[in-house]
Amino acid sequence: MGQCDCGKKQCPRHEIRERKKPYKRCSLIHAAFFQLVRYSMTFRLVSLTALAAGLSLAAPQNSKGPIDSDIPKSFAIPVDSYDYIRREIMIPMRDGVKLYTVAIIPKGAHNAPILLTRTPYNASKRTARNDSPYMAATLPLGDEVFVRDGYIRVFQDVRGKYKSEGDYVMTRPVRGSLNATSTDHVTDAYDTIDWLVKNTPESNGRVGMIGSSYEGFTVVMALLNPHPALKVAAPESPMVDGWMGDDWFHYGAFRQTNFDYTLGQTAQRGAGDSVMRDAYDDYEAFRRAGSAGAYARLHGLDQLRWANKMIEHPAYDAFWQGQALDHLIAEKPPQVPTMWIQGLWDQEDMWGAIHCYLALKGKGHAGHNYLVMGPWRHSQVNYDAYNLGPLRWDGDTALQFRRDVLKPFFDQHLKTGAPAVSTPPVFIYNTGENHWDRLKSWPLACEQGCAAPMKPIYLQVDFGLGFDKPGAAAGSADTYVSDPTKPVPYLPRPVRFADSDAWKQWLVTDQRASADRTDVLAYQTAKLTAPVRISGAPIADLLAATTGTDADWVVKLIDVFPDEMPNQPEMGGYELAVSMDIFRGRYRESFEHPSAIPTGQVQRYRFVLPTTNHVFEPGHRIMVQIQSSWFPLYDRNPQTFVSNIFFAKPEDYVKATQSIFRSGDHPSAVWLPVVP
Repeated sequence: MGQCDCGKKQCPRHEIRERKKPYKRCSLIHAAFFQLVRYSMTFRLVSLTALAAGLSLAAPQNSKGPIDSDIPKSFAIPVDSYDYIRREIMIPMRDGVKLYTVAIIPKGAHNAPILLTRTPYNASKRTARNDSPYMAATLPLGDEVFVRDGYIRVFQDVRGKYKSEGDYVMTRPVRGSLNATSTDHVTDAYDTIDWLVKNTPESNGRVGMIGSSYEGFTVVMALLNPHPALKVAAPESPMVDGWMGDDWFHYGAFRQTNFDYTLGQTAQRGAGDSVMRDAYDDYEAFRRAGSAGAYARLHGLDQLRWANKMIEHPAYDAFWQGQALDHLIAEKPPQVPTMWIQGLWDQEDMWGAIHCYLALKGKGHAGHNYLVMGPWRHSQVNYDAYNLGPLRWDGDTALQFRRDVLKPFFDQHLKTGAPAVSTPPVFIYNTGENHWDRLKSWPLACEQGCAAPMKPIYLQVDFGLGFDKPGAAAGSADTYVSDPTKPVPYLPRPVRFADSDAWKQWLVTDQRASADRTDVLAYQTAKLTAPVRISGAPIADLLAATTGTDADWVVKLIDVFPDEMPNQPEMGGYELAVSMDIFRGRYRESFEHPSAIPTGQVQRYRFVLPTTNHVFEPGHRIMVQIQSSWFPLYDRNPQTFVSNIFFAKPEDYVKATQSIFRSGDHPSAVWLPVVP
């Protein structure tokens, strides 16, 4: 007890004050508690009242107007650290249509060459491999060798696709009977190059063109009337003749994979979809639908102009002949140095590059036209190429070519003071000995005009195969029954076109899956004791008869590996297709005018197979397989002659017995381009 202010320790008044302090503190606490309870009850009452009245308890809005959006009207990523400048341009064509173009320019570029690609596959996407501040990362892998050396890279959407104006026409024909307009890919390329060299201050005024597949087609079109600034070109696996052996047909047999491509390319300006499937296995989906035309109608593809054009022109008529670029370019050979590039196992466009090269060579223009054929699938030249399926190569063959041959070739024609190079006239991979060959000319063996002639390897008795002409009795033949209800699959089932990995490497798939079928004939040599090198295009030469009135013939030239391969055991006994193709029998006399096959009469079917540069090593065997269907990649031949196979009816599809003759008077063979 403390002292009272009176100074007395025992003051009665002091004792009273001390007794009142605890009571005062308690009273304050109680008062605060009751105030809190009243506030809480009031808040709940207000809340319930507000909710009952449908009112919001949110904070009051800014009296000046609604709250601002978190999304700005514009947003720009800072690009000061980028090593390139991106320009998006609408380049005007001569008819006023503007084409969307993306130019990727190295920062600080001066006196730089331009590398141009015209594409139906989205120029924006083609220039955005990665979202990156580095030019090498944002552009496609195949461009890296050019990026590192200061090239300006340009991609352009072709007329009517993605962000370009105008109307899209699949592989738009040149101006003339098939194109009554004032423009085509020839004029669009010319106008684009003209604008670029006049409006790109960082450039040296020199342009090179490059591109694969459809992009390769646009390169070839540009060469039909090249702009003076176009100094060099490289069409890679270009679409050149869609009926003979590129995308749409092979010797008249229709490639049904094109339905997905047609829908994706022509149903809308941007990227489209694949055809809706009603079965996991495309083999079953196409077989169930019937003819290719019935499949098109089932899925609404008859609404698409390009699908109808293919269906309306099953033969090699003026429609296809007028678009055959190998013939068109031979009529007006350009003076632009050009490197024709193709894969030896190109599953999409195996006709274009080699036939353009040969056509120009035939006109005496081999001097500035070069041929490159690598151990590649379609467009693999622009990617990694250490292997193709199970086949292993001596390093990254695509990079070797781009770095050591393609880039120096372009430098020579696009860059002032570039080091002199010795570009090989022919640069082709030897797929048997696993190395590049540098050659002065191609082919090394052919029917006429080559250092070596063709050499036939004949079908023999007991399914043998040899270089000696058969002495079997007249009429000797081997037979099989071709049943359209059970066609030979081109890949083991289930077959799915959507399986891109299987599609990319299907041409090197082990052919043992077909060899033991009763509707496939397989002939083979004994084990080789010496190497056999072929360098050119084999020729199938069948003497055959059918009980039907139409037939397809598939011929495969195969390298059979030894039963044991110690360094790669899974290749033991592998049956590697070196060259193979299909021929529709109705075109045996004329590609333009089909005719029925006389039932039971021997007919000759002679057609060129894809180009090869291969060595059959000692211990291997050479095999030839023959069959009459390759499904569902190619539509089924009903084996009854009808005016248009696209419209074949179910009752037109009949079994037929096929006879392949191997006698002295009817010697079936495959003519090989054998060289020492």
